[in-house]
Amino acid sequence: MMDEGTELSLSIAHIVQRLKGSHLHSQIERQAKDCLHRPEIKLESLKEDVRSFLKTSGRLSQLPPSHPTAPLEHLKEPLAYMRKAQASWEKRILKSLNSMSTELGVPLARKRPGAEQKELINKWNEMGTDEPGLQTLPRVFGPCSHLPVLISLRNPNHDSCEDVSARSHWGLIQVPLNIRDIPQLRQAYTELNLSSGQLGIDDLAHVHPGIYRKQKDSLVVEQDSAAAQQYSRRGCPTGLRAALWALILNSTNQLQDMMHYEQLRAGVIQHNLLVDNLIYKDVKLTASNDDYYFVFEDFLYQVLLCFSRDTAVLEHFKYNSATPPKSYLHEKIHSAGIFIYSGVIPFHGFSMYVAPLCFLYNEPSKLYSVFREMYIRYFFRLHSISSSFSGIVSLCLQFERLLQTHLPQLFYHLRQIGAQPLRIAFKWMVRAFSGYLSTDQLLLLWDRILGYDSLEVVAELSDLSFSLTIAPQAVLADLSTLKVIPLIQIFLFATAI
Repeated sequence: MMDEGTELSLSIAHIVQRLKGSHLHSQIERQAKDCLHRPEIKLESLKEDVRSFLKTSGRLSQLPPSHPTAPLEHLKEPLAYMRKAQASWEKRILKSLNSMSTELGVPLARKRPGAEQKELINKWNEMGTDEPGLQTLPRVFGPCSHLPVLISLRNPNHDSCEDVSARSHWGLIQVPLNIRDIPQLRQAYTELNLSSGQLGIDDLAHVHPGIYRKQKDSLVVEQDSAAAQQYSRRGCPTGLRAALWALILNSTNQLQDMMHYEQLRAGVIQHNLLVDNLIYKDVKLTASNDDYYFVFEDFLYQVLLCFSRDTAVLEHFKYNSATPPKSYLHEKIHSAGIFIYSGVIPFHGFSMYVAPLCFLYNEPSKLYSVFREMYIRYFFRLHSISSSFSGIVSLCLQFERLLQTHLPQLFYHLRQIGAQPLRIAFKWMVRAFSGYLSTDQLLLLWDRILGYDSLEVVAELSDLSFSLTIAPQAVLADLSTLKVIPLIQIFLFATAI
């Protein structure tokens, strides 16, 4: 049984998550900013004032009905077998971290000595020159270890014999989830139809950009996040992408945001976490070896190390099927026992969520703010086990179903020779194609993720990579030549149903 405060907090988190990106959300946000300047509004009593108003006005009864007897984890993820799989996965990761800590004699968290703090301050902008014995650190997990967990998922209440098509058994993902087919995707992604202009395509065809200029300028001036999100569905202009994304994500870079970043930076300097070594290793193995992103190595360290100290990230666990890892510390630096303040354990490729954003934001505090919002809205779903339609399980299932439907011969052939398509495409999806597409094409893809508030386009693009040619291995070896938006348009609107 949850107490009143926990239930209200959970309800608020779900309501805010549903409102984000809507016109109502932008209106509420604008009015809230105006209210902050009114003398009768006091921040210290705002929570109690809102609660009192809802009760006295009778509006509390108009909120969506809640289930006070339902445990918190049931509200985050309704399917028991998904919860069980996620919990088992978390125990496995935590056991791996604890074993690593014991074997290497490195505590999960410790306070840095004064000399080490001073050294870190001096080289804060040159952290790429430091390699703290990474050869001895194994990867905690990556796509290769996460996929088998998803493949093993089974709903004990579902009889697979009831599946009407033999193709249902071709794929690796064998769970019954509601996913959209091509007609439903066409209806959901109408702005991508072949007759609609798309930035990133039509500007290359010498269509005069003046038709977009008035609208995009007004979006930035009026600070309308819902309109900006709608606009992003057809692509963001390169010069305004940074401003539009920040507007969609409600990410600001005001004084309090910069102060928060500086507090996180101070936390990095004061304390060392075991996961810091994992961050160093991941950046060295991925972004530092990438032709597009190696120049941003220092930025990546700064952002990711600060991210691991940010307790504000814990808020997303209110609607995430995962739970933050907890363990006993060698030093009492965090009373709750959460040795990673953000609750997020970095994995192989994690730094690639940040790297493309470095092309848009050159101020660390702004870069950090946008990345954090991108993560708690979208990226966390790519490595959490859940039944969400934007979760990695649904994306994998959608990828297989679409490929089975439109290229059954190719799918069957690959399956017969032991090259299941999902084993190839999974690494693309779990990174949202970061590190695989050229940066300009990746940003166009992420425009649509923000515009449609969904990761479904990731599964669609994965299918396209297989459907481009009869001999797909030529394309699969290098995705950097793909033109993303024309391919998605053709797949959705020029494919026979």
